Amino acid sequence: MLSGIRIIEIEGLGPGPFAAMTLADLGAEVIVVHRKDGSSAPGQPERNPLDRGKRSIALDLKDPADLDIVKRLIAGADGLIEGFRPGVMERLGLGPQDAHALNPALVYGRMTGWGQDGPRAMQAGHDLNYIALSGALWYGSPAGQPPFTPPTLVGDIGGGALYLVAGMLAGIVRAGRTGQGTVVDAAIVDGSAHMMNLLMSLAAAGGLSMQRGQSILDGPHWSRCYACADGQFISVQSLEPKFYAIFLDRMGLADDPAFQKQFDKSAWPAQTDRLAAIFAEKPLAHWVALFDGTDACVAPVNPPDRAAEDTHIAARGIWHRDGDSLQAAAAPRFDGQTPPAPRPAPTRGQDAAAILAELNTDRA
Repeated sequence: MLSGIRIIEIEGLGPGPFAAMTLADLGAEVIVVHRKDGSSAPGQPERNPLDRGKRSIALDLKDPADLDIVKRLIAGADGLIEGFRPGVMERLGLGPQDAHALNPALVYGRMTGWGQDGPRAMQAGHDLNYIALSGALWYGSPAGQPPFTPPTLVGDIGGGALYLVAGMLAGIVRAGRTGQGTVVDAAIVDGSAHMMNLLMSLAAAGGLSMQRGQSILDGPHWSRCYACADGQFISVQSLEPKFYAIFLDRMGLADDPAFQKQFDKSAWPAQTDRLAAIFAEKPLAHWVALFDGTDACVAPVNPPDRAAEDTHIAARGIWHRDGDSLQAAAAPRFDGQTPPAPRPAPTRGQDAAAILAELNTDRA
């Protein structure tokens, strides 16, 4: 889908590389500028799975000769992705004004937690801090328990990387029409708050409370996970009454008066305790078999390696193994196309010779 689009990625952490990987999965040519000292960024392996499908060149951005190479790459690119604190790229001579002087149509993507401006812009932070401040963490656990959401999925990936991808694509579309580039300020605190608009629509309809445990998605007995007898977990989210009726029937509770008032908040704690005791009596396999093929909206909570073995996941070819590595296929999917297996990640700098040769030819 993005064949012919070239993205330059300045090596960073987490959401920036993930965004660039997503663009590479969609067919863009992504050249990642790795650190020349041969060390990976903190917390990243030498061959980073997030570099899959990319090309690598190792450069020292403080070396004038290497800096010139980066500028020549920028001059022939459609987009650039960086994830430093505000001002770092400007001090290197690679800020938006410098880049647009080289390439007016460039889409300049900036990935941060707090954004390019505001009182916290220069402060350190991590995924959990951004989504805590934005409000996205508030409903991240049952009432009375400290909020805990899947690490990075709500902030770094959902509110950060994927909003950067959307911004990059929007900028590329406009640049293709007008020849005018732009700067994409993708802040996790912005994106994670924006994702809350779906829940805010429930608030407008009276289905969401600012008090934890009193909303239809974080309070009911029919919208949570339960522990099974073998220590594994099962998810239940039978929101619509017709699905709730199926759930009760399978659980043998269709005629139980204690479960007839699905939306009675005062009954939710007792109903939850009762279901917790029932689910704890049997292992996960029992419950999976009981609800198999039904519209009860019940599913096992799988770790990624077990998810890869699920019949539905396997049929769609979602997870792929490469030795000890487990990676998910590209998403979304497009009509008539089967997502290819994840492409290998390069070693640091392995494409340097080819990239430098190209700078003296078609992309100079």
